[in-house]
Amino acid sequence: MIKRLLVLLVVAAAAAGYVGYALTIPHDPGPRQVFVDIPPSTPTAKIASMLAGAGVIRSEWVFKAARALNPHAKLQAGEYGFDRPLSAWAVFKKIARGDIFYYELVIPEGSNIFEVAAAIEDLSLMKSAAFLKEASEPSLIRDLDPQAPTLEGYLFPATYRVTRHTTAKQIAQQMTSQFRKVWREIAKPGDDVHHTTTLASLVEKETADPQERPTIAAVYANRLRLGMKLDCDPTTIYAAILEGRYKGTIYRSNLNSSNPYNTYQNAGLPPGPIANPGLQSLKAALEPAQADYLYFVAKPGGSGSHNFSRTIAEHNLAVQAYRRGAPK
Repeated sequence: MIKRLLVLLVVAAAAAGYVGYALTIPHDPGPRQVFVDIPPSTPTAKIASMLAGAGVIRSEWVFKAARALNPHAKLQAGEYGFDRPLSAWAVFKKIARGDIFYYELVIPEGSNIFEVAAAIEDLSLMKSAAFLKEASEPSLIRDLDPQAPTLEGYLFPATYRVTRHTTAKQIAQQMTSQFRKVWREIAKPGDDVHHTTTLASLVEKETADPQERPTIAAVYANRLRLGMKLDCDPTTIYAAILEGRYKGTIYRSNLNSSNPYNTYQNAGLPPGPIANPGLQSLKAALEPAQADYLYFVAKPGGSGSHNFSRTIAEHNLAVQAYRRGAPK
């Protein structure tokens, strides 16, 4: 009897040792990153099958063994990425922690809603049309800007962490929440968010040089004060984009368009922002430079900087210099 008991103990110890070994030895999923998307309420057996089928673990039973040793752990739904060898035990702990895979959604300063939607589609998160539908509804920002036609201007440019299950509305909420945070930090009581963000979007699209932005803002502020049309090329481009007829070049027909966003034909600011401005452009719109310039044109040579003028005569000379020196 004692001998049989000893044999059983030896067998049990060996089995426990094997299970322990199987739980802790890393398994290589392969040279590529492997993704496993676990739906909500998926039972352990199904998760084990999915992991084994993807090559993340050697076999289903070893994951079930980890569950048997952790009966109260909550395995969390989501998409998980595996890019290096992990033991079944480590895989189990990863899913119990909810250490899901995040995509980095990078939105550059000056991106418009169409470019934001394209960036989202490029990550294979959803079709661009799904985000555009959400972004066309300004309810997320209506309390801050009752005049906002869409969420354009309020999808703050930054890097966001999103998952495959993040919805269009959740992405829009992240972006507009970040805008609110920035606005609270820089705005003073009484500052007009609609005017500021719209002006900032024009500044953002006109120059990539942070040092020039307050001066660009000053030009537009001066023109607005005098009742002059802004003659802002990026607004003409945006109008053409909205109408689905922008071909990469501004044509005479674009300049002559009666679209309310075209500031060559309509005085004042456009109905809303034409892009999503960053922090420096928002600051420039809030505090334009103390300058009496009314005109600007790119400097020749393609540096991206501009010549600023107070009179139309000065401006015409700057335009001639640009045309002589502009790359052919």
